[in-house]
Amino acid sequence: MSDTTPAPVDETVPYDDPAIDPQDDDRDDTSFALFEGDEGRLDDRQRRALVALLRNPYVSARTHADEWRAVLDAEHQLRSRLNDVFLELHVDRDREVAWKRQARSESQRRGFPTLLRDVPYTREETIVLVYLRMRLRADTRPGPDQVVVDRAEILGHVAGFRPATATDRTRDEGRVAKAIERLVTARILIKTTDPDRFRVASVVEVLLPLERLLELDAWLRTTTAQTDPATPGGEPTDGDDPRLQDDPDTDDEGETEA
Repeated sequence: MSDTTPAPVDETVPYDDPAIDPQDDDRDDTSFALFEGDEGRLDDRQRRALVALLRNPYVSARTHADEWRAVLDAEHQLRSRLNDVFLELHVDRDREVAWKRQARSESQRRGFPTLLRDVPYTREETIVLVYLRMRLRADTRPGPDQVVVDRAEILGHVAGFRPATATDRTRDEGRVAKAIERLVTARILIKTTDPDRFRVASVVEVLLPLERLLELDAWLRTTTAQTDPATPGGEPTDGDDPRLQDDPDTDDEGETEA
């Protein structure tokens, strides 16, 4: 009599189906590969937010709405990626702005390599920044970036710090024009449809907290009285220089708004 009992199935033998990739089981379900060889651990939105943080002085709900939401959703992951290159992530949820800063080493013997340029604002740029901060402080309307300033009023304000002996008005106004241009590039001043009117970005409050504002205002008024007209560039002849340090690492143009 023949044995009709079915032979046991060996489940260890792979099923020879060309449509099935035996390496599929080894793939990481959390992979966010966007191109061949991509081993990144961030999804598309998070990567775009990271690039925006690296390219721009700041990311805000007004200037980069999608990237700002991604920062809120993935703050820990983005902070980790920035920390990998010795940068710190700062997020101000009240003012809806996020920005990066160079991390500082606690060791006196060896600092960190840097990605950001450390370029101080000029005297004219500092005067304009202090003025913009004071305008924001005086404004009580709710919502970010509500204050609008004119080119003429900026020129007039800076002129108040010009020494009485200064005679080259064209040169001085040229410096102010360059200061305005740089602040537009840094998105501290936001373009409108009128080329001579700008919105003041609320990020100025982050750059200039109240204590720093008062310190700079006092320094500017003191150095104006002490300025030596014979000094090249009209710089103060003595006293400590507390001007702001800047790290603009982008060449992007300022945004235009209605």
